[in-house]
Amino acid sequence: MTRAEMDARGWDAVDVVFVSGDAYIDHYSFAAALLGRVLSDAGFRVAILSQPDWRSAEPWRRFGRPRLFFAISAGNMDSMINHYTANKKVRNDDAYSPGGKIGLRPDRATIPYCQRAREAYPGVPVIAGGVEASLRRLAHYDYWSDSVRPSVLLDSKADLVAYGMGEESIVEIAKRLQAGKSVKECRDLRGWHRSSEQASSRLAARTSYNCPRSRR
Repeated sequence: MTRAEMDARGWDAVDVVFVSGDAYIDHYSFAAALLGRVLSDAGFRVAILSQPDWRSAEPWRRFGRPRLFFAISAGNMDSMINHYTANKKVRNDDAYSPGGKIGLRPDRATIPYCQRAREAYPGVPVIAGGVEASLRRLAHYDYWSDSVRPSVLLDSKADLVAYGMGEESIVEIAKRLQAGKSVKECRDLRGWHRSSEQASSRLAARTSYNCPRSRR
């Protein structure tokens, strides 16, 4: 969606801005298109920001301040798998970008996308989802850095991570936020992961843990 399309609909603001690392494809195999329509059917105004330039927060301001939240996804694939082969060689194309062009999303895209959302509009809830965030919602071994990294929540500073199917839960959280509830009051929903303030402060100074190599 462009700002012109938003204006053509007579919208002065949107409720939710989806940010996706994929080019926009209006098909149900792409979460941004599917969840966007689910929210629209529930009466919410939704804008989709596809493959924004993460080097600046300006693209995140395209639709103005969202009334409810930013919904962040690296896309249909983990961005590191999208970028590199198992031998850590850069891939020659990107199946989810126009013309197969590479370089249109950053490594570990969930993290910079969430950080740019915070920079663009401080105070707006940021919710991460998709394959990358779902698989990294807990502390995990990271093949690319050969270390154990903490939850993506701590690196991205997102408020919540939605994992698994989100059609029902994203509508419920939108309804709760619209009703004036805070993000903390949405933490009882199934399919959502959050970090505690205690864990965040304890791990703030340590972003990864090196894995000892086994001796042969």
